[in-house]
Amino acid sequence: MSATEQPIAANPTSAVPVYVAVCSLLIIFALVLGVGLASNLVLRHMVQTVPFWVAVVLGFRRSRATSWAALPLFLFWLVLMVLIWGYLLGVSHLVNGHFSPVEIVMTIIVGAAAIVGIACFVRFKSYLSLAGKASLFVLMAVFQWGCFQLSFLPAIAHR
Repeated sequence: MSATEQPIAANPTSAVPVYVAVCSLLIIFALVLGVGLASNLVLRHMVQTVPFWVAVVLGFRRSRATSWAALPLFLFWLVLMVLIWGYLLGVSHLVNGHFSPVEIVMTIIVGAAAIVGIACFVRFKSYLSLAGKASLFVLMAVFQWGCFQLSFLPAIAHR
C-alpha cells in the first residue's frame, strides 16, 4: 500500500465519523439524562439508546462504517420525534401521552442531533460494498427496534 492510500476500515483525515459519534452521544444524553430523569424512566431510556453506543465507538475510531451504522438510528429517532411533535401540535395521534417542558426540549435536541447526523451521512463517503451497507443498515435498524421493544417490558419500563 502506498503512502497516499487509506485503509478501508478507517479514515483518519475525516472528522465526519466523529461528528456522527458526537450526535449519537448528544442523543444518548438527551434521552437518558433529560427524558429519563424527567420521567423517572432512566433504565428504559438506557435500553433504548444501546444501539447508539455502536455509532459512538465506530465514530471515535473513525470507521468508514460509522454513517451506515448510525443512519437507521437517526432516522428512527427523528421519525419518533416528529410523531411526538405532531401529537403536541394536535396534528397526529399515533403517539400520545403527557410531555413535560423538559421532555419537549429534549425532543428538540434529539431531533436536531438526528438531522445533523443524517446531514453527516450525506457528506461521508463510505467504501463499503452495497451488500455491506445494506446489511449494516438492516442490522442496526433491527437492533434499534429490538431495544425499543425490549424497553417496554414491565421489568424495564417501570424501573
